[in-house]
Amino acid sequence: MRFLMIGAHQDDAEFECGGTATLLAKNGHQVRFLSCCNGCGGHHINTKEEISARRWEESKKVAKLLGIEYDVWHDVDDCSIMPDLETRRRMINYIREYKPDVIITHRTNDYHADHRNVGILVQDASYVLIVPHECPETTALKEMPVILFMDDPFTNPLLIPEIIVPIDSVIETKLQISAINESQVFEWLPYTYNEPAPDKNNPEDVFKILRGFEITEKTTDKEILNTPFKRAYAVKYAKVAAKHRKFLIKSYGKLGKKVRYAEVFGCSEYGTPITEEVRKILTNLK
Repeated sequence: MRFLMIGAHQDDAEFECGGTATLLAKNGHQVRFLSCCNGCGGHHINTKEEISARRWEESKKVAKLLGIEYDVWHDVDDCSIMPDLETRRRMINYIREYKPDVIITHRTNDYHADHRNVGILVQDASYVLIVPHECPETTALKEMPVILFMDDPFTNPLLIPEIIVPIDSVIETKLQISAINESQVFEWLPYTYNEPAPDKNNPEDVFKILRGFEITEKTTDKEILNTPFKRAYAVKYAKVAAKHRKFLIKSYGKLGKKVRYAEVFGCSEYGTPITEEVRKILTNLK
């Protein structure tokens, strides 16, 4: 199958879908990330041109590591993407050309206007993908893709979990993805959280920001959920499993009790309802 993860920025798909993307690629599925912005806003020291170039190099490293494709709309600056007609038609044509079976993207309630607007663009493109007279320069799809939502922390409304993917087997790869996005993980994001910049060459700093502490089979969900994020990425990814433990057990039985790390996805009502084939693929990834 063909999977398209559409994020507003480079690192959105990595942080929310990176484990699932890794497993899908390992299982022979075709995976592509699309960043709808060029990353020019993601730094406090580098110029727009410098950080855009750095982030594109980081994204290419992620693509090589995972064995996936990676596209960036280099002509769209951060904080400027809009759900206007021109951009909607660009999204329609892009999706039609790739012909994904499944799209994973942002919900439309989010703190960042870029995230919201990308979610709206995919939502507004969804039905029109099958309308031949709209954007006739590309061939209309026979049916809309399944559209899933990335996880987010927002509660009004809550994300309703539809699929949860254990990623314990590839957590080291997902942490490596985080480390590859060094301009964000070690520089920009700590700055936005008013935290000291970690030294990426100091093993103690790297451990602290990537892992926080060792998470083992004996670590309880309560310990995970009560641990402040503090940009410790392993903790962030473990919180998903801890938060959705009941859903993990419902989805995987006794195995769901042992999962330490997971990625969870909701389902959009605007795409094709999730099929049993898609559900089977995503819940049997190893």
